[in-house]
Amino acid sequence: MGDYQKVIVKKYPKLPSKKTPEAKYWKSFKSPIVIKEYASVTSIFFSPVTPYDFSVTSSTRVQVYSSKTHQPKKTISRFKDIAYSGSFRQDGKLIVAGDATGLVQMFDGGSRAILRTFRGHQLPTQVTRFSNNKTNILSASDDKTVRIWDIPTGESVNIFEEHEDYVRAGLVSHDNPNLIVSGSYDQTVKLWDMRQNECVMTMNHGAPVESLLMYPGGGAVISSGGPTIKVWDMLSGGRCIHTLNNHQKTVTSMCFNGSASRLVTGSLDQQVKIYDVQDYSVVHSLKYPAPILSVGLSPDDTHLVAGMANGLLSIRQRQIKSSEKALKKKNEDYIKGGTYKYFMRGQSTGAASDDFVVESARRQRLKKYDQYMKSFQYANALDEVLKTNSNTPVIVAALLQELIHRDGLKQAITGRDDVSLEPLMRFLIRHIHHPRYTNLLVDVSEVVIDCYTRVFGQSPLIDDLLARLTTKVKLEIKLQKEIIETMATLDMLFAKSTGGAIAAK
Repeated sequence: MGDYQKVIVKKYPKLPSKKTPEAKYWKSFKSPIVIKEYASVTSIFFSPVTPYDFSVTSSTRVQVYSSKTHQPKKTISRFKDIAYSGSFRQDGKLIVAGDATGLVQMFDGGSRAILRTFRGHQLPTQVTRFSNNKTNILSASDDKTVRIWDIPTGESVNIFEEHEDYVRAGLVSHDNPNLIVSGSYDQTVKLWDMRQNECVMTMNHGAPVESLLMYPGGGAVISSGGPTIKVWDMLSGGRCIHTLNNHQKTVTSMCFNGSASRLVTGSLDQQVKIYDVQDYSVVHSLKYPAPILSVGLSPDDTHLVAGMANGLLSIRQRQIKSSEKALKKKNEDYIKGGTYKYFMRGQSTGAASDDFVVESARRQRLKKYDQYMKSFQYANALDEVLKTNSNTPVIVAALLQELIHRDGLKQAITGRDDVSLEPLMRFLIRHIHHPRYTNLLVDVSEVVIDCYTRVFGQSPLIDDLLARLTTKVKLEIKLQKEIIETMATLDMLFAKSTGGAIAAK
């Protein structure tokens, strides 16, 4: 006797899922913690080094939040007016911030002591950043100037004055500290060269520029102003290569994820949108309760923080899976040649996909209903599948189809009382209208009626279920007739419109 073959569950075409892997990833940033600040949260900046704490600038203070506890670790409040743009140096040890009086101050990240004060701007300084060479600071002000400060001497070494309105965005190239990019309310984005002390490239954004980003390598710059985001190719003379108009209101803040493969934008339309930088399509959107003024994503992609105009600070955290941790650890623990680990490598390695593996004969594990089918207990198999898989109609349908092939459906249905017949009747009522199962379940219903015609009227429960089944079938027939009539009407209308168009020609 050959091996028993399990009940074959038919595989239907999969319907397109709304939950894409990208959406699942961004929805894993769960449990948003909402903190109320004293005023609008104008800037969020993550420390480039672990544990990736982040600075939050609001009102007259800069707070450093812990990425583990989500509580303020340090508060810097030594400002005489509203503070702006609190940001870390590349080593995470120093913090620089501007204020509404025009001062630029540098603080020790540990003791919060003021290490340097840079004076020169006449109006509020809303942009401050450290240069990658660790000895310079960039600042941009409402007095239309961009300055480069020398940290050891406290003096400005470059002053760029070609903007005609407030300068609200600026950054230093990661790869070449001599290149500066600034964006102004005069609707221009300018590239400055510290060595020539002048503007070497100007791009017209078409709206007051609020935020800037530069890709690693410096080949392209992203600017936001109004509801528009533009991508500029710096290697071809500042040519605009992409224009994005997915937001309804001004885009106020932008940032990259850790690998610069996703662009995160925040806007006054209360939306945070995530773009795939391959084709700049929106892969996910997040809705917030107030207009977004600042947004930040941690370098390890575990924290998404957004600051709002009403003073709310939203912190979303993603839990890293063990597989992701293992891959990261594997990359960190890369084994170098000549070490003991290198000599012992491969001892725990499993077989590759193309290796020939001698398989041992495995004992076939059968479901309970398969065990009953194997021993020809058809009634018990039907009871079992209805009891354990009533919410999985494809499995019940597969077993009913198998019973029909074995000519055992009538044997499985007959000899039942009203209690044991009830689950089958309820399954028929629930799924007989489904196009996938209609033909099969109509045949099953006919067998049930043939088997129990003589006893109908003796059980109020079965009579009620039979009446419901009849009503369900009648409603479905009525619906199909209405659909056919509607299609015929539409065909007639289309035919008339086509005939009229040909006659007009």
